[in-house]
Amino acid sequence: MQASYILVKKSAELSGTVELVGAKNAVLVIISSLILTKGRSVLENVPNSSDVLHMISLLTDLGGQVEFDTQHNRLIVDTSDISKFDVKPEIMNKMRASILVMGPLLARFGMAKVAFPGGCVLGARPIDYHINGFKKIGVKIEENGCYINSEVDTSDKFKNVRISFEYPSVGATENLMMFAVLKPGQTVIINAALEPEVLDLIEILTKMGAKIDCGPGAIITVTGVDKLNPVKHEIIPDRLEAGTLLIAGAITGGQVTVKNAVPEQMDMFLDKLREMGHEIETGMFQHNGKAVGITINAIKNPQGIRIKTGPYPAYPTDLQAPTMAMLCLTNGTSYVEETVFENRFMHIPELQKMGSQISVKGNTATIRGVDELYGTKLIATDIRASCALVIAGLAATGSTEVTGIQHWRRGYDKLEYKLNLLGGNIEIFD
Repeated sequence: MQASYILVKKSAELSGTVELVGAKNAVLVIISSLILTKGRSVLENVPNSSDVLHMISLLTDLGGQVEFDTQHNRLIVDTSDISKFDVKPEIMNKMRASILVMGPLLARFGMAKVAFPGGCVLGARPIDYHINGFKKIGVKIEENGCYINSEVDTSDKFKNVRISFEYPSVGATENLMMFAVLKPGQTVIINAALEPEVLDLIEILTKMGAKIDCGPGAIITVTGVDKLNPVKHEIIPDRLEAGTLLIAGAITGGQVTVKNAVPEQMDMFLDKLREMGHEIETGMFQHNGKAVGITINAIKNPQGIRIKTGPYPAYPTDLQAPTMAMLCLTNGTSYVEETVFENRFMHIPELQKMGSQISVKGNTATIRGVDELYGTKLIATDIRASCALVIAGLAATGSTEVTGIQHWRRGYDKLEYKLNLLGGNIEIFD
């Protein structure tokens, strides 16, 4: 039986206007945050991705009642009857973001039992910032095989605490903040992550009744309250999907408008597109009183650039792989330094199969632009790699087959439809 795959054929210049769904990196943690309330909440602009469906399964297993209107991207969640604080390993294993229920469960029940996300074989521990932070904030943690058993220490010594992150971890910032909103006293998180998706979480928590202050120097101060209330909230547009669509326009030499993209969330990325020579226009539309919208008018012979990924507002690591696909067809030499994830270069061997000239030394890739890429059979190893290979296929001679389709579905809602709407040639075979 043949594996499922994405078939991409060389496309003409992409052209047209598309809109974004809600940000994957915001919606998963926001769904988790609903555990902090008791009642019926409504989320708008929710993507119909497999990760969202996994998070819905998690909430349902805990006792939540969920309705998902996929046609209108509306999620209705009633958390009144959530009665469990333990999450099944088979649910935890499906996505790393499942660890984000730990903070809300601790806040609601005073204890939580979760499996390590992704199973026991972790290599470098990806959740150490979460675990160490919870311990500093007054949570007793016992690791038992694949499980993390945790219980809140209610002694006064943890009433007012300060936590300093060595690295501004997005997930740890979110997890500890969700616990702290219902914890007595004041919690100060120093060197906190302040990505737009974290700020979206802060916005919905504030709507619930939480007291959160973002001070200068990446410091978040949370003053605990007794109760949080259900809310209605619209998820912010996905800036990473926006970047992907603009890159698709760039690599095909087209003109693409992303109608509801927020330019202020993408400064570094847009500056690099301009540095390549592309013309960028922003703020052509209005949404909720804000100027939104980004258009790329791509040039035919873009120049190579140097990028270095890092925490926001630096260049997003989640756009590194599709950016590298684009850089394969530029004039001159480009350099990509990856500082966030140690295994974020797994797409390089696949791009090399297509005729790209990429070499790697340490955490830096050197890309020497070529005149042409060639379609072939490729394997996607993660969400952003799947995107990079599809983007490359749009500009490659012939046909490109990308397996690992489950990663594509985890990260995107109808992205292939949007690319085809712009003039792409993408089919999915199950």
